[in-house]
Amino acid sequence: HSLFGFDDIASVILNRVQKVTMSTVGAVICVSHTCRYNFILRAKLPPSTVHVIPNAVDPAKFTPDTTKRDNNRITVVVVSRLVYRKGVDLLVGIIPIICKTFPQVDFVIGGDGNKKLALEEMVERERLQDRVELLGFVPSGSVRDTLVRGHVFLNCSLTESFCIAILEAASAGLYVVSTNVGGVPEVLPPDMIHLSDPNIDSLVEGLSVAITEKIDLVDPYEFHQRVSEIYSWHRVARETELVYSNVFEKPRLSFLQRLARYKTVGGVAGYV
Repeated sequence: HSLFGFDDIASVILNRVQKVTMSTVGAVICVSHTCRYNFILRAKLPPSTVHVIPNAVDPAKFTPDTTKRDNNRITVVVVSRLVYRKGVDLLVGIIPIICKTFPQVDFVIGGDGNKKLALEEMVERERLQDRVELLGFVPSGSVRDTLVRGHVFLNCSLTESFCIAILEAASAGLYVVSTNVGGVPEVLPPDMIHLSDPNIDSLVEGLSVAITEKIDLVDPYEFHQRVSEIYSWHRVARETELVYSNVFEKPRLSFLQRLARYKTVGGVAGYV
């Protein structure tokens, strides 16, 4: 379910390992079409063996509750690991601009990681202690309670194969602003999300549009109902079962057939 590159030494090694381990696989399931395309290129697999089954969300665990919002303020919620890949450096640049432009906007940030210090330093430097709340690590059972405090969910990720976080946020009734990366455009209908380029200016513009034009039009309970209809773990289980059934119906590879496939990876790497 992860996206990897092709031009750095770590990715080159990992892609070779991937190609070896997947050379005799019967089928592969990816969480998005972007992930599928990336995986086919990395593992050199026949496209017919790679299937797409998106993740889902348990809607009963992410229900809206507008009574938890401060209706005199607009709250932007971020729930994420605070690491480079999640775009925390972008978040550090976005928050001061939005707070200066919109005096009625506050931020609630849940998560922990090695980039948390950068956020803490920004809050101190810009004197935004009363506008930015850093929650630290949020247990999975408390994510919904954090989400329903907000009007907008902000995702700044630099790479995502699916992004379950924006699905949970939409189910909880939040309008979503996200970077337009990886499989993110496949997750939600266009009227539930604003997609921005992964840079500060574009995300500030997207968040500004959400604050001034979108959130007053959002019906949190309608958002929740639509997500419930689109995504279901029962559907995921059913489609996964079909993939397994198709694999079981195919004849198993003999030892020599497996050896031949390993050999296509390389004379040394394949056999080792």
